[in-house]
Formats: sequence, structure tokens, C-alpha cells
Amino acid sequence: MNVFAPASDAARAIADISWVLVVGAFLILSGVMALLAYSLRDGGKVRTRLWLLGGGVIFPVVVLAALYAWQLGHGPQWKPVPPPGALVVHVTGHMWWWEVRYRDPATGADVIAANELRVPVGKPVYVALESRDVIHSFWVPELAGKMDMVPGRLQHLLFTARRAGAYRGQCAEFCGEQHARMAMHVVALDPASFDAWLSAQAKPASAPGAPMLARGRDAFLQQRCDACHAVRGQTAESRFGPDLTHVGSRSHIAAGTLPNTPEARRRWIAHVQQVKPGARMPSYDRLDDATLEAIAAWLGSLQ
Repeated sequence: MNVFAPASDAARAIADISWVLVVGAFLILSGVMALLAYSLRDGGKVRTRLWLLGGGVIFPVVVLAALYAWQLGHGPQWKPVPPPGALVVHVTGHMWWWEVRYRDPATGADVIAANELRVPVGKPVYVALESRDVIHSFWVPELAGKMDMVPGRLQHLLFTARRAGAYRGQCAEFCGEQHARMAMHVVALDPASFDAWLSAQAKPASAPGAPMLARGRDAFLQQRCDACHAVRGQTAESRFGPDLTHVGSRSHIAAGTLPNTPEARRRWIAHVQQVKPGARMPSYDRLDDATLEAIAAWLGSLQ
């Protein structure tokens, strides 16, 4: 996460402002240290009122007014409505994960994912932001500025990714016990790859082909995991937890806490409360190793 490595126009504007602040702060600090050294000279007499007026009133007013005037033409251009041709994505903050909704261009139906946002390079992305519980804050410094997500209000961010890559984001407003483990990965793809990915995400999960995968699906249902998690085409609809229809295609699980590997999936299922204490999911360490392995394998097959 690096604000000085912008990958979008909005982030570049913020980086320019940040560089001005950093350089300006260094110059002001250098000036203050020089004045301190000057005040300590032998036999010097300091005119207190003059320095208080100049350094305490006039200088801050001039500097802050100049910075305010300069940043008016350099900040990101926010828009109350999406620009023509923009990709509109709806992101909802939960304790402690992200729900991501796209609109399927073929059918108009919602395409629901979680904890990973994919966008096309070179196309404006209009992210609508809301919270379902407490105040969260969406921040991907290489793509856009920080935006608070206040329950009952709809905020937005607008950015255009200029190069492909994966960019880590983070909830930037303390939201409870697992605030530090509420990450969001944004993956910028070339337009053709993004269209293919969105088309695949709109489809329901495939039926398990191998016996081990079928056992994992059955165990998932027997443990009532579908009471919170939806796997379209395999379970009933549920919206209490992240949608797992294509969880196997994501780079991380548990909102960026663990890489999406078979070992990490088994660890997460068995030891949720050790990995992420307070998460609204029980640990399933009571299950035998074979069942855990089958569930982890089935989830990994949901591409």
C-alpha cells in the first residue's frame, strides 16, 4: 500500500498533493530548526511579540491559504453520478468483510462476490459505498483516496486504473476487534480478461464431478454452512456471510487474512476463532481431517 506509487489519475492527484505536503513540511521544519539555532546564539535578544505574530499567525495563514488554493485544481474530480460508460460497482462493508456487487451486462442481474474487486484497465470505475453495521472506510491508496462508509449513507469513489496489477486496500476506520484483518484486493485486468471474468462470475457454481468434491459439498450442507453462505446453483440463497459461489477464483480468503490455498482453507474452516477472533463464524475443529480436506477441496474447485 503506497500512496506514492499511483496507478490511476485520482491516485496521482493525491500523490502530487502528498509530495507538496512532504516537501513543504521538510522546508518548514528546516526553517524552524534554523530559527531555533539563531535564538540560542550568545547575546541575542528575541522580540517575542514579533515572532508570535509572524510565525504564529501570518505564516500559517499564508501557507494554509496557498495550499488550499493550489489543491482546488489538483484534487480528484468527484462526480455525483457515474460518467458515461463507467463500470458501476456496489461495495458494502460488514464486520469484517466486503460484499461486492456487479451488474451482469447480459441479463441485468446482480453478480455478487466478496473481498476482491476486479476492474478493467482504462475504464472509469464508479464505486458506490455503504455500510451495514458500523463506520468502515474504503482505502486503496494506489487507486483512490480514503472514503468513509457511514451506515445509512451512500458514498462513492471514482477512479480509472491505468495499469494492470493487484492493489491491496484496507478498511481505514477502526471498526472493531478484527479491523486490521479487513483487507480488500483490487485486481485490474485488461478489458477482454475482465469481461471474460465477469461472464464466468455470473454463472452458478458447477456441480462437483469427483467423489471427494461431492463429499465436500455434502459436508458443507450437513454442517449448515449454507445458512450464512450462498453458493449459487448448489445451495439456497443466504446473505449473512460472504458469497462463496466462485470463492476458488479469489487470491485470498477471510478478507485478505490468508492466501487461498488448500492448507489455508482447511486451517480457516477448522480454526476460525484462532485465525480471526471475534469473526461471526464458529470454528469447525470437531470435524475429522478427511471431511475438512473434502470441504476445502470443494471450495477451491468453485472457480
